[in-house]
Amino acid sequence: MEVSKKKYREMLEKMLLTRRFEEKVSYFFSMGMVHGTTHLYIGEEAVATGTCCALKPEDLIISTHRGHGHCISKGIDLNKMMAELRGKETGYCKGKGGSMHIADLDVGNLGANGVVGGGIPLAVGAGLTTQLKKIDRIVVCYFGDGASNEGSFHEALNQASVWKLPILFVLENNKYGMSVPLKNSMNITDLSVRASSYGIKGINVDGMDVRAVYDETLKAREYVRKNGPMLMVCDTYRYLGHSKSDANVYRTKEEIADWKQKDAILKLEKFLVKEKIFTQKEIDAIEKDTRQQIEDATAFAEQSPFPSIDEIEDDVYA
Repeated sequence: MEVSKKKYREMLEKMLLTRRFEEKVSYFFSMGMVHGTTHLYIGEEAVATGTCCALKPEDLIISTHRGHGHCISKGIDLNKMMAELRGKETGYCKGKGGSMHIADLDVGNLGANGVVGGGIPLAVGAGLTTQLKKIDRIVVCYFGDGASNEGSFHEALNQASVWKLPILFVLENNKYGMSVPLKNSMNITDLSVRASSYGIKGINVDGMDVRAVYDETLKAREYVRKNGPMLMVCDTYRYLGHSKSDANVYRTKEEIADWKQKDAILKLEKFLVKEKIFTQKEIDAIEKDTRQQIEDATAFAEQSPFPSIDEIEDDVYA
């Protein structure tokens, strides 16, 4: 499928923004500047970028606890996102939600979720709303391989299938549920076969290739609009631990190094230069620009005030 230079730039920029954002967040945690925890998306950028770049503005997404890449790829405001992680009142949740609760309805992001598999049944609700109101859009629901063992996954896929809801379920298979490797928690290696149990289509995609993810999402979007739900399994890999408290001792350095050889950002950059779509100078300029955007967002967050103690009970519902 032919892709414009503008679209390729969008893909590269969003993956780079995600990588640089996550690197900055990692630095903040290492310096004790952010409290709580976070789940970094470094290594998995092609999944969020490839899917979101194939969507229409009116399409909706539902994210996960590892959701920064989804947010950035759907077009969220970097300033407000960075401010939220720094606990500032200019953040999306006024600095009270942190890493796992970022949402922006204006760009179709229904939000991240701190509960493993918690967003999957919410996608059924959004899909049902879309169907009943006859809105021409789809819902994309992200979750990991570990979440596909939760009851919410099976119940949601069954209900979405029965009602033929316009939902693309995107399983980000990064090979580990926290510290447990896939082979120790499932007796299958092809997770897409689970779709057949609910009478829906399931496919596998190379989640380390943004072009492959983009192409398959374009086709999946049209399929879902006409036929109902679909499961798309993206094989990917997180370079870092499950969360900031994860010592990451259950994997070998050799395994991580092997996956880094498949890095989606480097793969796209090499392709663009080889095919003479971009020059190396143009790519370097995009790299520089994305770093500056992250620095600008960091400055915005640092200059923003913390929430006032007088507002401590605002937005508290339970």
